[in-house]
Amino acid sequence: MADDHPVRGYLRDSEDEDSARVSFVELFYDLVFVFGVTQLAAYLAENLTTEGVVRVAVLFMAVWWLWINTTWATNRLDPDRRLVRALIFVLMGAGIMLTVSIPQAFGDRALIFAVAYVAMQVGRSLFMVWALGQADRLEQRATFLRNTVWFAVSGAFWIGGALLSGDIQILLWSAALLIELGVPWLGYRVPGLGQSDSEAWDVEGEHLTERCALFIILSLGESILVTGSRMEPLQMSAVNLSAFAMAIFGSLVMWWIYFDTGARRGSKAFERSEEPGRLARFAYTYVHLPIVAGVVVVAVGDKLLLAHPEDRPDFASALVILGGPALFLLGNFLFKNATNRRWPLSHLIGLALLAVPLPWFGSFSMIGLTAWTVAAMIAVATFERVFLRSKEAARVGVN
Repeated sequence: MADDHPVRGYLRDSEDEDSARVSFVELFYDLVFVFGVTQLAAYLAENLTTEGVVRVAVLFMAVWWLWINTTWATNRLDPDRRLVRALIFVLMGAGIMLTVSIPQAFGDRALIFAVAYVAMQVGRSLFMVWALGQADRLEQRATFLRNTVWFAVSGAFWIGGALLSGDIQILLWSAALLIELGVPWLGYRVPGLGQSDSEAWDVEGEHLTERCALFIILSLGESILVTGSRMEPLQMSAVNLSAFAMAIFGSLVMWWIYFDTGARRGSKAFERSEEPGRLARFAYTYVHLPIVAGVVVVAVGDKLLLAHPEDRPDFASALVILGGPALFLLGNFLFKNATNRRWPLSHLIGLALLAVPLPWFGSFSMIGLTAWTVAAMIAVATFERVFLRSKEAARVGVN
């Protein structure tokens, strides 16, 4: 296959109706970051302290921001081109170095994590500047050029933090994330280079929705695999089997809440949106943060459940068991509002149900508290289905 297309260069063919499909090489790349999600869950499970939570939050946002920005890039790039595939494979290699460094990212492997992160963000953005220039997409090229400048600025904080340790490292890495998550809202404004308008952002909505949906599936699937591997050496007692069933069923209900209506309607939202770039930025770039974070925290709760199903949870364990589903529901609440212009009352009911046992968490066993969370999520899925079938509820926008 020739590698010179004078009109679109290395970009997707917008006139090809199949160009929006997620490619196999993109899914292959995503597996590296699903492994990263597993690494984060394992790290949090071993560090259930205030400092541990802060560290995991920083690492999680870095992993997500790296993945979603690469998704924005491949939303434009043609993955069937050899040079684009080579870029993705190089990013995979750096991503593997980053994800294996997660357990020691605040220790001996801090510099490996930081260098891999900065190299991926800056290198990918520079490639986009070049590829968009080849296709004469000058406005989009300018956006990625500004993006590259900001990644270089934040990169100094990442590298500087890695060379230090303790609270200074956390502060510098948090500052880097604040820069990176904040500049899109400012249009990537750079003195002398201007700023970008979201109306001019070129986004293929079908590809972005499918990519994010597949990442959710892969993350939930990985959680099920890990749960199964933890169950394998345990005695097949009634308690252990019940705990295992709760963990698996919880993942199934989470799948139902996201995919029954949310993912499908999210794709249709792009068809009617007057500003697809703004929709993509909020609903997928930012709002999916708590959704995926919820999957991570639920995985930690499942690990605690299988390890001590009949024990009384301490406060940290209770927060994990209740907080994971709460994060997931909150993210879905914001996502469905952004994509369908409705306030899912069912999700607010679920959040309220999850808050009920918190003052009395010591009265529950681990399996009992998990059963409550699963029941709350089942209630959400059921209420949402009932409310959506009600024409009156749909008309007033409360379903």
